[in-house]
Amino acid sequence: MLRHAFRTSLAILVSAFFALPAARGEESRVVVELFTSQGCSSCPAADKLLGELAKDPAILPLSLSVDYWDYLGWKDTLALPGHAKRQRAYAGQRGDRKVYTPQMVIDGVTHVQGSDKAAIERAVRQARTGSAPSLPVKLSVTSDTIRVDLPAAKEPGQSGEVWLCLLTRQVKVPIGRGENRDKTVTYSNVVRGWKKLGDWSGAAREFTMPVADIASEEVDAVAVLVQAGKSAAPGRIEGAAIASLRQ
Repeated sequence: MLRHAFRTSLAILVSAFFALPAARGEESRVVVELFTSQGCSSCPAADKLLGELAKDPAILPLSLSVDYWDYLGWKDTLALPGHAKRQRAYAGQRGDRKVYTPQMVIDGVTHVQGSDKAAIERAVRQARTGSAPSLPVKLSVTSDTIRVDLPAAKEPGQSGEVWLCLLTRQVKVPIGRGENRDKTVTYSNVVRGWKKLGDWSGAAREFTMPVADIASEEVDAVAVLVQAGKSAAPGRIEGAAIASLRQ
């Protein structure tokens, strides 16, 4: 009964997302970062929800696995130490110091419980209709080159860092111990690594990287984030895009 109710409410939420106004700019997306853990019993519902959000072309969902629950009996197979550091940096910038799983951070600014569908809907809607314009990022991939084109800033003072996220579109993980023992959880848009392309000062700029520099069997897509501030003190995500590496 509970499982059926969850599926029904999830379908309603996804329909609501599709009914929201389209994001400004062809390559403008609302970035939703999910801080999750295979050792967290509350996370599978949020992981599933993130996979449903990936169906919305106006949202760029990212799964960032953390390792601070590994002591509970299961070592997260997808975790990167830098993800917990990024999550703490967000909390420090907000000033609330709230670090937990599952936690979703929307456009680098707002955080909500990762399985709270209503709160996620409100945060995404606010990001889409907010007064700050989203930067139209163009990301293209050929057989040998990744290219990012950024236009000039729409507002005075806009600047930030340009990061390339290495992704696996979908990973199924059978969990053998811990709070999720004997469950198989599907993770979407799993972040496998970060590459800094450079800094953006607000002027139109192009960045390129050889595909060979990130060649890996597990990496089948890339996302680019233009984010205000520095990695130790991340601010608003000004623009983002995603592209597949394999056609």
